[in-house]
Order: sequence, then C-alpha cells, then structure tokens
Amino acid sequence: MTKQRYFAYILVLGSLTAIGPFSIDMYLPGFPAIAESLHTTTENVALSLSSFFIGISAGQLLYGPLMDRFGRKLPLYFGLSLYIIASIGCYFAESIQMLVIMRFVQAIGSCAAMVASMAMVRDLFPIADGPKVFALLILVLGASPLIAPTVGGYVTEALGWHVIFLILAVIAAIVFMAVIFILPESYPPDPNYSLAPGPILSSFWSVFKTPQFYTYSFCGALAFAGLFAYISASPMVFMEVFKMGTKAYGWVFALLSVGFIGSSQVNSFLVKKYKSEQIVSTALLAMVIIAIVFFAGSWQNWLGLYGTTIMIFGMLCCVGLIAPNTNALAMAPFDNNAGVASSLVGATQMAIGSAVSIAVSMFKAKSAVPMSSFILASSGLALMVLLIGRQFIKTKVEAKQEVGGAVH
Repeated sequence: MTKQRYFAYILVLGSLTAIGPFSIDMYLPGFPAIAESLHTTTENVALSLSSFFIGISAGQLLYGPLMDRFGRKLPLYFGLSLYIIASIGCYFAESIQMLVIMRFVQAIGSCAAMVASMAMVRDLFPIADGPKVFALLILVLGASPLIAPTVGGYVTEALGWHVIFLILAVIAAIVFMAVIFILPESYPPDPNYSLAPGPILSSFWSVFKTPQFYTYSFCGALAFAGLFAYISASPMVFMEVFKMGTKAYGWVFALLSVGFIGSSQVNSFLVKKYKSEQIVSTALLAMVIIAIVFFAGSWQNWLGLYGTTIMIFGMLCCVGLIAPNTNALAMAPFDNNAGVASSLVGATQMAIGSAVSIAVSMFKAKSAVPMSSFILASSGLALMVLLIGRQFIKTKVEAKQEVGGAVH
C-alpha cells in the first residue's frame, strides 16, 4: 500500500468515524435555542441526545452481521442514505417528540459509518498497525469537537438551530461520495454467512466470550462513558452554572477537546516503547485519581470554572490514551468475525454511554456534581474490569499471543 493510499484511507475512515460525533457536538450550543423554539426545557432537549446514543447502540448490532454477509460498502450506503434523510427530518421538526424520534433514526444511519470504519481498519491494515491507525482516526475525529460546537454556536445565532441539521446532511453526502470513489470493498460478500437469528447470536457469543475481547471492550466502554457524562452535562454546567454564552461554550468545548486529541496522538509514540496494556493501566489509574479529585472538588465547591475545566481536560487526556489501545486490543483476535466484533465494541461503548447520558440528564442539580460522580463511577468500574479480566486472559495462551501481536 502506497503512502498516499494509506493516508487517503485513513482520511475517509476518520471522516466516517466523525459523522456520529459531529451529529452530537454541533447542536450542543443550540440547546437553549431549541428549548425556546420547541417550547420545552433544556433537560427535555437532552433526551434527543440520549435517543441518539440509544440508536447508535442498537444499530451497531444490526450492521455487524450485515457487513459480514454483504461486504462493508452496501450496508454502509444504506446507513448513510438513512442518515441524510433523518437529518432533513430533524430540520423540519416542530416538536421535541419529533426531534427525539428523528435523532434516533439519524443515529441508526450514522452507526453504519462507525461499524464500517472499525471493521475496515481490521480489513485493510496489519494487526500491528492497529493502535497507530486508531490514533490517526482519532486525529481526524478530533475535527468534530474542535470545529463542530464553535460552528454550531455561530450557525445557531446567525441562521437558527434548524440549519445545523442541513449542514450535517451535506457533510454526510460528501463523505458518501468519498466512500464510493476512494475506499475499496475490503471484505467480499459471504453468501454462506447466515442472517438467521441462531447463527447470528452464535457469532456474537463466539466473539463476546473471548477473554481478551470482553476485558478490553468493557474496560474501554466504561472509561469512554466519562466522555459521555461530560458531553451530556456540559451545556448545563457551562451555560447555566457558569453563565457562558453560546459562542463561549463552543470555544471552551473545542479547547477541552485538545486534551482528547493530543493524548491520542501522543499514544502513537508511546506504543513504540510500551505495550498497549501498560498504557491502558497507567492512563486508567490516572483517570481514577483525577475523578476522585474532581468529585471531591465539585461536591465541596472548591473548583469554580477554571478548576472544573482543568479536571475535565485531564480526564479527556486519559480517555484519549485509553480508547485507541482498548479498541485495538479488543479487535485483535478476530479475522472472519471482524464486523461482528466491531459492532459489539461500538454497541458496548454506546450502550453504557447512553445509559450514563440518560442518567446524567435526569439530575436537576445545577452543579458539576452529577458529571463528576458518573466520571468517578465509570472510571472506577473500568479499573476493576481491567484488573479482574486480565486474570482470565493470562489463562488463555491464544489471547495472550494476540495481545502481543496487536501492540508490537
């Protein structure tokens, strides 16, 4: 593979990965405007975010088997088409109920892009390149939290929140064209792959029961849930508690995202010297310590705007180190079932993340305590899963060898 093709693939795969986060981040600054326009509250508007998370979680389980049966591109074409239609539906939404429904459908479409991108990384690149490629995808993905909230804030003030969803539809259409003309079909259709419920459940179970998979997918998903807690609670914390305007919130959101993006790129250098397992352990322990300080500080009102911002920045740095390594380690043992494994990794992340998002949205406390408490709980559970799960991996020579292959 030439260098030009290598980076072209990464650019398109990263753009696919970014569709979901763009759909989340771009409309966050518009929460107050949406609430006013649809005659509801910001807490109810947050339900449209939760419905999006639920849709992504459920949809990924659908696309995994479809991509192992029909190849990667045909289900991806369907998902992107559905996303564009639902985005237009969000533009025309005149009630919070309609917005919540359209966001759910939009998520069902967008998760095809997420499943395809992870599976195609496994198809197109060597296992040894896994952590590096995932880190590069996060670099492309980083355009979302850097650009989307800021653009969303300006668009909301200048043209209204509805226009955000037209922009999302246009972005998806451009990515659609790039998929058609740049990405190859990385996995040929398999007519012998059964879509009957029994064989599908058997495929999911064969992946799920692998110790390396369940340890790192759950560990990564729980750590990633801290990011969901931050995303769901940040409009309330920054715009209502700290009285920031729409544009200022967009800039702070972008600034904080530098921690996530920067640490994911530092990871590309760290994997040359350390094993992915070592990076995950260290970053997760640091995340737990930061979460303890953040919770105590927000509970006692010690932090204020700057202290809260620093704590969130530190947490995002840790997630940026954890995510590419846990994804690569969870996917490493699988060849033929890469689509199923990819969908399970994504579905696990989104299921836990959507649960955290809904739970955070239910709290009416006008402080950072709900956010910090869920970050502490999720990171603590992630550390427990890692410590316990590794005991099972050590008893499985095959899994142990795959871990080595994934990081060397």
